[in-house]
Amino acid sequence: MFQKIAAQIAFSASFPYFTVLSVTSIAVILGLRWWKQKNTYKSLHSLPSPPRHWLLGNIPQVLAAVKQKKYFQLLFDWSQQLGPMYIFWTGYPVLVLSKPKVIEDTIVNGMRDGSLVRSQRVSKAWNDISGPILLGQNGAEWQWRRKAWNPEFSSSGLSKYVEIISQACEQVIERLKETAPPKEVQVDPLFVELTMRVISCLVLGIPVDKNSASHEGPPLEVLKVYEAMAIVGYRFLRVATGEKRWMKYLPTKNSRDYWAARRYLEEFLTPRVDLALQMREQNKTDLAQVSPLFQESMLVKIAAKEPKYNRETLIAEVIELLIAGTDTTAHTLSFAVAELYLNQRVFQQAQAVVDQAWQSQGGVNIETLKELTYIRAIIKETLRLYSVASGSTSLEAQRDIVVEGKLIPRGTKVFWSMLAAGRDPEVYSQSEEFLPERWLDKGTESSSLPMIDFGSGSHRCLGEHLSMLEATAMLALLLRYFDWELVNGRSSVQQLQQNLLIYPSDRMPVRFRLRK
Repeated sequence: MFQKIAAQIAFSASFPYFTVLSVTSIAVILGLRWWKQKNTYKSLHSLPSPPRHWLLGNIPQVLAAVKQKKYFQLLFDWSQQLGPMYIFWTGYPVLVLSKPKVIEDTIVNGMRDGSLVRSQRVSKAWNDISGPILLGQNGAEWQWRRKAWNPEFSSSGLSKYVEIISQACEQVIERLKETAPPKEVQVDPLFVELTMRVISCLVLGIPVDKNSASHEGPPLEVLKVYEAMAIVGYRFLRVATGEKRWMKYLPTKNSRDYWAARRYLEEFLTPRVDLALQMREQNKTDLAQVSPLFQESMLVKIAAKEPKYNRETLIAEVIELLIAGTDTTAHTLSFAVAELYLNQRVFQQAQAVVDQAWQSQGGVNIETLKELTYIRAIIKETLRLYSVASGSTSLEAQRDIVVEGKLIPRGTKVFWSMLAAGRDPEVYSQSEEFLPERWLDKGTESSSLPMIDFGSGSHRCLGEHLSMLEATAMLALLLRYFDWELVNGRSSVQQLQQNLLIYPSDRMPVRFRLRK
């Protein structure tokens, strides 16, 4: 008894000592970390930087912006305040660029010579959506995946899908004819359904006509699939900006939503992926129970020619393609519809161009699309002002590099704000104006304007040709059949949010009127 009391007294006497020792140790660790960071990244301290917490840096601002779904706006605002090249701190330095030519040169040269690679945190966030995917890889692992998918998404590879894309767009037109006038339509969800049906048809062989059966797996329920994609996409953004990956195992609503979304997507995709792998194992592409559309799908072709893909990696890759092939084009179309209404001169000229193409070609086909350069210019101008992927990508310096004469030490993350870059007045004259002609005037410097919304170099967006083809066809059909009014006016393009990509928070309500 006395020994127990004596031990307690001894521990109590030593407790302050242990407390002081612990506090001192923590202080020493933080001090060493601060000293190391200050010396390692000394060259960065001369660059502009937003005000930051002495210990947490800019983490509070970043996490708050992500929670409010305004991360893109934060980077844009900082670019406007601090200039085209600045640093923020989230436990490590993040260099943000907003000059188009600087962004392009830095990305192309850095990824070509290996001095820049996808940042480890972002790569892990991509690969943690469901499994290893193209966007989460570097080096040889990236190369074999990219080589497998490149032919399917090339301009020549996509030409055979024009009829499918046209059919999907015509279905949108028929739905709008049923509602116009005087009902208003939220066009963003309408375009989401369009783009999801197209990418699901091309990749998975699911008919774009929702009334047509698909026997290879569950039907495409657009709203459920889209909600699941939004949940896993938003989780990527949280992890990429600082949330720990292990937090998905905590008993929180975010975690429960994530696992439910992931299970739903895997249940939707697994039967089709298993069937594609079965066809590979049997060395058959024409099983009797398989539809011609599925036999010609990208999934079957990729599974057949790339043995490195298994069930896990194919499911993960298809989830990536569904996410990448849906929101990007859908939101861009919404912003294009809005800007056309807000710029009636462009609207009228675009309708004249489409009418002329219809008179000579009679509808949407390969020849019609060749005549619609002005419509493609409208899409490019929309991307310049509303780069939907702004702030969702980053690289990491593998060794010391020089950007605009500044030494950027190894370990620095490199971000870019496409939203700020697209509004650079030194590159784009009248940068706040919607002027599609800037992409067509071959007699001026406009012919060499940077168009980097799809990325640059060998890592340029895999789906660029599909996005342009789909957006051009849909916008042309809308212009051919309708006039329209933006219900909420300019606020529809001012009140924006970011899940993984930037989107109109009001879902872009529009009133359509059939043209006479």
